[in-house]
Amino acid sequence: MTADLPDNALELRSLVTSHGTLELSLHEVPIPVPAANEVLVRVEASPINPSDLGLLLAGADMTTAIVAGTPERPVVTASLAEVTPRALSARVDRSLPVGNEGAGTVVAAGSSATAQALLGRTVSIAGGAMYTQYRWTDPDRLIQGV
Repeated sequence: MTADLPDNALELRSLVTSHGTLELSLHEVPIPVPAANEVLVRVEASPINPSDLGLLLAGADMTTAIVAGTPERPVVTASLAEVTPRALSARVDRSLPVGNEGAGTVVAAGSSATAQALLGRTVSIAGGAMYTQYRWTDPDRLIQGV
């Protein structure tokens, strides 16, 4: 594994509360040590697609958005329509990571030859939870760049 990696990273999460609000916040998550056939990618870009917006904003009325928290850890809350919490019942009070795809540099790799060959390479990932600083994955889920 590459030296000088932090133990934790920030990840954007979306929460639909049982009180009828949306909450967007940054959560500190541990950076895992890659298993034999896994790599760790430092995420450097991630698009915002309509499908990302659906999970991220959950139909909230963003004109009601309020920013609280700290500059380092802002928390954005907004009101949801009355029917929305029922329609989203499977995710109520569950903080979910967001971002369908992203790209970055492989900064750590497991012991397999396939994983080791990717160290330092620029890759893209379509695997979810991409609005984060670091993302681990299986090399088979990567699209290799230059």
